[in-house]
Amino acid sequence: MNTFVKTVLVVAFFAAVGCGGNTAPDKKEKAKEKAPVKLKGIIGVSVLTLTNPFFKVIGDTIKEQAEKAGYSVEVVSGEFDVAKQQSQVKDFLVKKVVAIVLCPCDSRSIGAVIQEANKAGVPVFTADIACLAPDAKVVTHIATNNYEGGKQAGIATTEAMGEAGGKVAVLDFRQAESCILRVKGFKEVIDAHNKKNPKAQITIVAELPGDGKKDKSQSATEDVLQTHPDLAAIFAINDPSALGARAALERANKADAVKIIGFDGQPDGKQAIKEGKIFADPVQFPDKIGQQTVAAMLDYFDGKTPPKEILIPTGLYKKADAMKDPELK
Repeated sequence: MNTFVKTVLVVAFFAAVGCGGNTAPDKKEKAKEKAPVKLKGIIGVSVLTLTNPFFKVIGDTIKEQAEKAGYSVEVVSGEFDVAKQQSQVKDFLVKKVVAIVLCPCDSRSIGAVIQEANKAGVPVFTADIACLAPDAKVVTHIATNNYEGGKQAGIATTEAMGEAGGKVAVLDFRQAESCILRVKGFKEVIDAHNKKNPKAQITIVAELPGDGKKDKSQSATEDVLQTHPDLAAIFAINDPSALGARAALERANKADAVKIIGFDGQPDGKQAIKEGKIFADPVQFPDKIGQQTVAAMLDYFDGKTPPKEILIPTGLYKKADAMKDPELK
């Protein structure tokens, strides 16, 4: 073998060794990048219903945020059935979840199964709807400031009715603590208005269970129109209830005579406000509720003590806001 060939082979050998030495760490780094994140545990979430976009956003946001932090999330729906939701919580406990998030179907009846989670040492968080059972322990309740939102709805009602005053019906959902607070805030504003305006009295003539559902709220509105054909306004505790009330008014040819004040600020509710079908909504932010819920859980897992209650303010949304809203048609 001549000297030139030997030289070429030696250079090639060291070049190969040099390249191999440089690429080995790259392969290790790539292996690290591809290695799956170790699962930290399962979080069980049961919302009131997944047919309402508000609760779907809460569930989706919790799932997205918690999975980023290394947790698996199972989201199920109680569909307004507290017995079903209790069974779901028991399933979570069998699966050894590390935490449970509930939007209770019934603020009092849910207490018994939360106590089961307490005994099992599984932390429970509530989102949007609180637990009212005194012996059930919840780490943190994260929700809209429903009481203040109810006050905003009352203010919007007095504005909608003007100096004439008149009769108002309330479509409520008494099983949910959040809706109880909305109606409480609403009534306080109406009472204060009546004291200041004796010639423009607003009278709540009926409180009917719409249960946050469009069809049931439509039926309830049809009933109240039979007994109070001169109804001037309706306060509905969420957008599905408000849209159900609107359907009943249109059927009775009273759509222009009765003002509707809703609650939520869902896309279809905002669109109805733009079209003049609903007068106003105190707007909620379900994505923020989901984000704050996960933040409280992560603090708890880190050994910190999150606050017992986190309240997110509402904003009053009217037609002027809808006309400037780029997300609407």
